[in-house]
Amino acid sequence: MAVKKMLAASCLLGASMLAQAQGASTPPFVVEDIQINGLQRVTLGAALLSLPVRVGEEVDGARLSEAIKSLYASGNFEDVQVLRDGNILVVQVTERPTIASISFSGNKDIKEEQLRQSLEGAGVRVGEPLDRTTLSSLEKGLEDFYYGVGKYSASVNAVLTPLPRNRVDLKFDFIEGPAADIKQINIVGNKAFSEEQLLSQLELSDDVPWWNFMADQRYQKQKLAGDIEILRSYYRDRGYLKFEVTSTQVSMSPDREGVYITLNVEEGEQYRVSSVSLRGDLIDRREQLEALVPIREGDLYSAADVAHTEEVLSKFLGRFGYAYPKVGTFPQVDEATKKVALVVNIEPGKRVYVRRINFTGNQLTQDQVLRREMRQMEGTWLSSEQVEQSRTRLNRLGYFENVDVETRRVPGEDDLVDLDVSVKEQPAGSINFGVGYGTDSGFSIQAGIQQDNFLGTGNRVGISSQMNDYSKDVSLEYTDPYFTVDGVSLGGRLYYREFEADDANLAAYDSQSYGARLQSGFPIDEVNSLNGSIGYELNKLGRPEDSYVQLDDFWDLHGENIDSTDKISFDTFDVSGGWTRNTLNRGVFPTAGNRQNLGLKVTVPGSDLQYYKASFDDTHYLPLDREHNWVLNGKFRAAYGNGYGDASNGSQTLPFFENYYAGGFSTLRGFKSNSVGPRAVKLDGVGGSLRGSDSSIGGNALLAASAELIVPTPFAGEDLQHSLRTSLFVDVGTVWDTEYQASDFANCTPGNSCELIYDFGDPTNFRSSAGVSLQWLSPLGPLVFSLASPLKEVEGDRTEIFNFNIGRTF
Repeated sequence: MAVKKMLAASCLLGASMLAQAQGASTPPFVVEDIQINGLQRVTLGAALLSLPVRVGEEVDGARLSEAIKSLYASGNFEDVQVLRDGNILVVQVTERPTIASISFSGNKDIKEEQLRQSLEGAGVRVGEPLDRTTLSSLEKGLEDFYYGVGKYSASVNAVLTPLPRNRVDLKFDFIEGPAADIKQINIVGNKAFSEEQLLSQLELSDDVPWWNFMADQRYQKQKLAGDIEILRSYYRDRGYLKFEVTSTQVSMSPDREGVYITLNVEEGEQYRVSSVSLRGDLIDRREQLEALVPIREGDLYSAADVAHTEEVLSKFLGRFGYAYPKVGTFPQVDEATKKVALVVNIEPGKRVYVRRINFTGNQLTQDQVLRREMRQMEGTWLSSEQVEQSRTRLNRLGYFENVDVETRRVPGEDDLVDLDVSVKEQPAGSINFGVGYGTDSGFSIQAGIQQDNFLGTGNRVGISSQMNDYSKDVSLEYTDPYFTVDGVSLGGRLYYREFEADDANLAAYDSQSYGARLQSGFPIDEVNSLNGSIGYELNKLGRPEDSYVQLDDFWDLHGENIDSTDKISFDTFDVSGGWTRNTLNRGVFPTAGNRQNLGLKVTVPGSDLQYYKASFDDTHYLPLDREHNWVLNGKFRAAYGNGYGDASNGSQTLPFFENYYAGGFSTLRGFKSNSVGPRAVKLDGVGGSLRGSDSSIGGNALLAASAELIVPTPFAGEDLQHSLRTSLFVDVGTVWDTEYQASDFANCTPGNSCELIYDFGDPTNFRSSAGVSLQWLSPLGPLVFSLASPLKEVEGDRTEIFNFNIGRTF
């Protein structure tokens, strides 16, 4: 056999490159055969495909260098040599080992899932060949991550354990070490603002109070970059147009456990706005666009105001179908006067139309239920106002945890988009059977179905029965919110109820009632609606064993209705009407907008009971930040009722069982349910003296208000923000009797709890409380918890610090 001759410039890739640099050359020859040695995992066919040389071709040094590079580029080999044996091309390869397993140890700051994702992105995975150069870059990248979070003593080592058949186990050993604390932050060059003012704006801090256990003094590179932007925005929002952070020094202490940060700033001069002008295509709406600009001549220049102006103008253009406008501001600086002329250039672009509206995420709710709430229509121009209106209406339904609306351009079309509406459904009712306990209702048993989105149709269906300490209820209700295509609703309700008032903190009496109601709603516009209903009720009252002044007056007034068992029955027909204005952004847990409701109920003349009731409710939500994590909520309620016409023994009055009460979840937390208001006064014997009691009888007038600060729920993630709500509140309320006659309650013998008989006709006898509340939309239904302490109470009031209940939110 001929002696093998090594080619002069093709032993290694590096050798081939060196040969080219030196101008060396290999005499060309014609390849008669190709031999590849050292293959284990890679097949001969795959290797030959990676080799750009074929039998019968003439090769030289340059061509062989390309062949070596091509074999390396395949990723299968970590060493390649090319030899010549006569006219036979001999390729000697060493395959990269295959990764048999990947493991980690010592990592705490980086989760294993994140590490595996990072390795996948770099092509390092089980079953693939191992590139040792990639390991080096991964080690460095991971160490850089630790340096970025202040762990300068961290190290990462990739350990390879050889296995049979050219396989390896890959293990990453982490030594994270302690995090470096920020010892000091210095700002150099500031004159307009003190260092203390500037440091208070930053997220990083070199001084954390001992009591602030949530704060972190650890250095993080990413946070420092964010703080530099915060500092830049702080200055530029206050007129310092040319402010810059000229340099940043981060130095470590010798033990590598402390960091010293120095920021060198150049403030520059303060500039004011000399004028604001609009140019470009103003779509014939110059006056409207100019009125939207919030910046005025003489204002300090503010980068935030400029960005806000651009956003406002873009949204305005979006109302008229210009979905992708270009609004840019060009400041023209006059250095002599230190003033800036702002020129806002507007390019609305093409008007965009909606081709199709697509719904996703509605597994239960039918498409038509969502589509009928949409104010943005297919085939019309895209209006940002109508899109936002559509999103709000979908949120108000209460069926969805969140609603996202995105526009997606139609490929190949510059004036068409598709609207993608994505919803995440939440429980809109429940099918239940169970037992429970509430501080208002005591022990309870309930069973039935309550569904606001029955079978995904948007119709409300309720079949329920409930029994608790003071009542038994059975009801059947149904409402179709879109009985007509115009949004006219129609529904009805049948019910039966037994009530034991003594167990509900009221004056002792019992009642049985049967009723039916037909109701309908009429939308006026997007936020206003009217509603009306007619109803019938048969009510049977049992006279209590004890004698109460207010109840005796009612029995005497309606003596003709008393039967042989000393029970009294009433047939009552009523007509109700109301007006509602609703701009809330969500049906459940709203964070912005307001809601007003005015209601009136009047019994039909000729009914056994002739009375009327009127009420007004007002609720406002004011977000305090852009994310709506902090929200101020105010509520107000006023109600009044009275009788009209004559009864058998005098003028009609509001029946005592229709009185208003306060206390509990609905009005005054911190007080027992229904316990606030005028009290029932006992009569000792015929013509005897009066005795005070702590049982409520209620009044015909009510005023109540509440102020709440909704705050982020501690330790709750973003996934719970639409199902969990925490608030701090103050409640105020009063109930009184406008028909109160002091002379009727003057005969109270000392020692008979006379202090419990106060002026029931005085509306200034208000109560108040303060506390914290937690509401949770759990799979079992809404859970409400509150801790409250009375701030003002009246002698004998029943207070209750802790309240909880299932199935009610407020």
